[in-house]
Amino acid sequence: MRFAYSWAMEREEAIVEWHASVNSGDLDRAALAVGDPVVVLGPRGSAAITPAQFAEWVDRSGIRLEPVGRHPAGERLTVVEQDATWPGSVGSTRVATAFRVDGGVVTAALRYPDLATALDRAGSDLAAAEESARGGP
Repeated sequence: MRFAYSWAMEREEAIVEWHASVNSGDLDRAALAVGDPVVVLGPRGSAAITPAQFAEWVDRSGIRLEPVGRHPAGERLTVVEQDATWPGSVGSTRVATAFRVDGGVVTAALRYPDLATALDRAGSDLAAAEESARGGP
């Protein structure tokens, strides 16, 4: 039981740190918050990228993501509903990101337009992105 609690806390702490690093715009901190590689998915597709590439995305996008709810999605993933804002945007947009954590850092961040889509597709999308990163079909 203690192991499960420790693992859940590790996952929660890594997701909290990921949000803090992205929202602060601290590029060094953002690079340290993710694994090498980190699998990402968003409106422009999916890829396995380096921590430096992730930090570049944080800088380029200027996105801020305020968590508003957390939902378990199987053994490996946690889906976080977020209010997203970008530079120059008026108001926020509700999105959902599925996170996988390993070794105390985020190793996958898959962003979806809504909670239902994230809960429905995150597992299969993560498997497909990992297969693609390995050079599979």
